[in-house]
Amino acid sequence: MSRRGAGVRRAGVLLLLALLHFGLRPWLGDGRAAPDFLLLALLVYAIGARPGAAAIAGFLVGLLSDALRPVAFGSAMLAYAVVGYLAAWGKAVFFAENPVVAAAFFFAGVVVRDLLVLVWGGGASGMGLLVQLGVWTPLQGLTTAIVGLAVLYVFQRWLQLRLAG
Repeated sequence: MSRRGAGVRRAGVLLLLALLHFGLRPWLGDGRAAPDFLLLALLVYAIGARPGAAAIAGFLVGLLSDALRPVAFGSAMLAYAVVGYLAAWGKAVFFAENPVVAAAFFFAGVVVRDLLVLVWGGGASGMGLLVQLGVWTPLQGLTTAIVGLAVLYVFQRWLQLRLAG
């Protein structure tokens, strides 16, 4: 498998996830518990990227997210950049060929992103913050982890990964 071909296939998976975010996610209800395909694309990219490149990709994903929800403009850019950087930096430690570890990796990405967006953006306070972090964030993390595992299994050859199980 050529290096260029592998890059094209990885880009295809990322493009598919972005299309799913805008094409499928609106049909999944109000979106609070729906999988976050953009975050999933960022985390899949971060698995094979250096921390600086993943932070820049996170910044761009956050810019796109902020453009769609300009309530607290900038908080998502910063949160996605931090998540991208941490994901790329920690992939050697946390990402293994074990599906449970991969699912925890995706779940943690959602939790860290939501926590940072809520703290920096001031989107919720008091009981709203507790409900978001106690109910909706774990549900979205769970659905994102399930979809993330499905993506890794279906596209593991394209992403050049080997998952045990």
